Amino acid sequence: MNRYFVTISLLCCSNIFMTFAWYGHLKTLQHKPWIIAAVLSWMIALLEYVLQVPANRIGHQVMSIGQLKVLQEVVTLIVFVPFSILYMKEELSLDYFWAGLCLLGAVFFLFRSKFACL
Repeated sequence: MNRYFVTISLLCCSNIFMTFAWYGHLKTLQHKPWIIAAVLSWMIALLEYVLQVPANRIGHQVMSIGQLKVLQEVVTLIVFVPFSILYMKEELSLDYFWAGLCLLGAVFFLFRSKFACL
């Protein structure tokens, strides 16, 4: 299977867990003591790491660390925007669009040597 596809798939799944670990408690556990939210978030984060570590190991076979980091940020935004709109009921703003454009620029500059081969 293509290492890029496996890396991106694992990072997408990992980011879903990460996003819920980082922000999900703001909606579901806001009236509980912070320590309960922290422990539950750590438990969710463990699932995130179980996916993220293999993703980075597989991805590093075909990408540099910089490329992996920018890919991670793109995936984070792709997961975070629907999470914030659908789960947290935040309003969509143009700021997400501008942030996405900036990330596309980062992707272009870090992956342009690979684009030239296509």
